Amino acid sequence: MKNFYNNKSTIVSDAIDGLIASRGGKLRRFDHDSHARVVARADWDRSKVAVISGGGSGHEPANAGLVGDGLLTAAVCGDVYGSPSVDAILSAILEVTGPAGCLLIIMNYTGDRLNFGLAAEKAKALGHKVEMVVVADDIAIENAPKPRGIAGTVFVQKVACHLSESGASLEDVVAGANAINGQIRTLGVARDTCTLPESEKQTRIGESEVEVGLGIHGEPGVQVREFADCKALMADFSDRLTAHIDTSKRHLALFNNLGGLNGLEAAVLFKEFLETDLANSVSHTMGPCELMTALDMPGFSVSVVPLDPAYEASLMAATGCEAWPAINAVTRVETITPPTIEATPQFDASEDPEVRSVIETIIQTAIEMEDALNELDAKVGDGDTGTTFAAAARTVQARLDDLPFAKGDELFAMISDIKSKLMGGSSGILFAILFANASEAYKQDGNWSTALAAGLEAMQTYGGAKQGDRTMIDAMKPALEALVAGKGLQEAAQAARVGADGTAAMLTANAGRSSYLEARSLEGFADPGAEGIARIFNALAQGK
Repeated sequence: MKNFYNNKSTIVSDAIDGLIASRGGKLRRFDHDSHARVVARADWDRSKVAVISGGGSGHEPANAGLVGDGLLTAAVCGDVYGSPSVDAILSAILEVTGPAGCLLIIMNYTGDRLNFGLAAEKAKALGHKVEMVVVADDIAIENAPKPRGIAGTVFVQKVACHLSESGASLEDVVAGANAINGQIRTLGVARDTCTLPESEKQTRIGESEVEVGLGIHGEPGVQVREFADCKALMADFSDRLTAHIDTSKRHLALFNNLGGLNGLEAAVLFKEFLETDLANSVSHTMGPCELMTALDMPGFSVSVVPLDPAYEASLMAATGCEAWPAINAVTRVETITPPTIEATPQFDASEDPEVRSVIETIIQTAIEMEDALNELDAKVGDGDTGTTFAAAARTVQARLDDLPFAKGDELFAMISDIKSKLMGGSSGILFAILFANASEAYKQDGNWSTALAAGLEAMQTYGGAKQGDRTMIDAMKPALEALVAGKGLQEAAQAARVGADGTAAMLTANAGRSSYLEARSLEGFADPGAEGIARIFNALAQGK
């Protein structure tokens, strides 16, 4: 499996360096030679209760990413999914703990309990005041003797850290942490397991299945079930969590992306969550966001906690840590009525034999050259330029008797409308843009040539192609420039032909399908769009 890291032995240290570099001097770390991977606040002065968390890495931003103003004082990072050493934890305690003492907040895993517990005892023996709170918020396994600690841990961290920042004593910080700790309920669901660098991924979840209650280190959940749709999944999920909460209370819910869901999935699931019965007891939400993840795990967890007065203010207080998401009140989705778009004005048909003859010539030529242009385009593109030109012509041909030939601005406006509604693909839109702008330009001076030239400029602006990019513009632009300069159709046709022939010598294309081809595929073949324009101007010059 491919991952973007240098090697397994340095992945955590390298990630810590990247995190610190992204925080603009707010964080610092121990020297890597110390083998203690500790991230600490650069502004900590030891005058307040230090709050330290940690455990295995691979759950970013937890825990190192939650070090910062209003959150953790320090985090101790173990290997991926592995507890840090006792010495590393003790070093962190000694570094940030002053007379006010230190609180350790960990998740309920054996390695963390043992290593952090022993480090706490050693720190106490050295004269420091140290307490520890163990979070066990996972409700997946009914009556589990030792429930796992998962994403709800961040609630405990937030309350304890806010109390610490406020100058509370160690006893009060511990009391606040314990007050919220026993109230959190979390459940997770995923459609695949997590990964461990340089290890094979488990494959116990089928293609059409999801697993309920799996652990953030890949531990099996309580049920693998068929996935029907997000609504059914969230309804079942809601029922499982609702059974563990007091629905008469207001709750805060954290919708935590376990790291592998894309933004669309997370948004859809969050929307369905807010339509469940559980959401009736939720007044505020966090997320969808990533706070406690598992490498490559496409899943999510929801943590709910009642907004009890004992800790609500601490939980809801603002923080200066970039990783902490906003807490938002649940509000009804408000819809707005889109503005009314006026229908394109319908103009009365009018006659001008000369103008009608020009339009009919263009239509006839475009239809007649369909096969020839397709054959040319097959050599340098996807073989449909002739069909595109012919389709454009036929869309106008079908409305020929309805067109206002006697009024140029109205004629251009109607042709633009026809192209935008009846002709598919980008070509239809480009032609619609050309004629829409030509309509506005014609209103200014009543000149066909300058109007079309203005339309071409708009087409170039929105389409991104310019003369020399091996497109129809290489023929159209010089032809229109000749007309604007007062020259006749013969000179314009000649200019278009020179422009089209010149594309055969262009070995690179900067727009259109030909831009994906190498030089040898283009050499000697004119651009089909430019060739089509040249043929149309030639037909007009001959009066066909």
